[in-house]
Amino acid sequence: MAANNRRMSGKKGAQVGSGGQRRRGLEGKGPTPPAEMRKGHAKQRIAQAKTRRTVGRAPQRRGGGRSTSELVVGRNPVVEALREGVPASTLYVQQFIDNDERVREALQLAAERGGINLMEAPRPELDRMTNGLNHQGLVLQVPPYEYAHPEDLVAGAHDAGQDPLIVALDGVTDPRNLGAVVRSVSAFGGHGVVVPERRAAGMTAGAWKTSAGAAARTPVARATNLTRTLEAYKKAGIAIVGLAADGEAEIGELQALAGPVVIVIGSEGKGLSRLVGETCDFRVRIPMPGGTESLNAGVAAGVVLYEAARRRA
Repeated sequence: MAANNRRMSGKKGAQVGSGGQRRRGLEGKGPTPPAEMRKGHAKQRIAQAKTRRTVGRAPQRRGGGRSTSELVVGRNPVVEALREGVPASTLYVQQFIDNDERVREALQLAAERGGINLMEAPRPELDRMTNGLNHQGLVLQVPPYEYAHPEDLVAGAHDAGQDPLIVALDGVTDPRNLGAVVRSVSAFGGHGVVVPERRAAGMTAGAWKTSAGAAARTPVARATNLTRTLEAYKKAGIAIVGLAADGEAEIGELQALAGPVVIVIGSEGKGLSRLVGETCDFRVRIPMPGGTESLNAGVAAGVVLYEAARRRA
């Protein structure tokens, strides 16, 4: 009898008190979700990867954006960059380097600045990073520069309750000239500098050094198309003044410098390009009794900005 009970206890079938689980199981779970929503499905993993690439990416208006990172190579250049306050993210120091005064100063400046990572690396790794340049055991990484949008310069002037005073560079390719212009704009109360996105100097370590720290407080905007940017400024009620050796008037005669104005400066050799020159409301010249044919962009910007600041005082 006991054996018979054991056989009966192993019988399959519905159990008393199942709570209707079998009945609910027959009801179904609704329509099958799309592959992108099914956990573990390959299409869901692809969709999640696309989301991760998109989330956190700050929206950028055309004409702003970032430059690429840059390396300053060699003991003297690295020390000079740190002295001048050039932004830096990492200082690479060669393992077993000969410790001289410049190496000690670079390490001290990086430590005092704070926020600069100190990395020790073998010589072959530094050779690879610098493509074989003579780095002398010191390499400084400069992070990408965050360019403003051309509209931001006007907005900054209006926020300060001032008429915009902006300098635009047309065909200036030397970063040192850009740095000198940034320094002049800062010195005379300007609201920023506009550079074209292509075939123009950008905010490199050299530009930072020449600006003598002014680049930290004076925005530089990048324009996808300089002519269209100038036209947009004109529609906003800003006068466009181009510097040209054959300008119709001298800067001292131009009343427009007292109001909202964009001063356009071309390259030392070629001057303003044709389209940019045609976009200008006024073409003016700097009187030079000494007979010099042209001034570099940094000096020319300083002369005109001084005249504008004098009229606005």
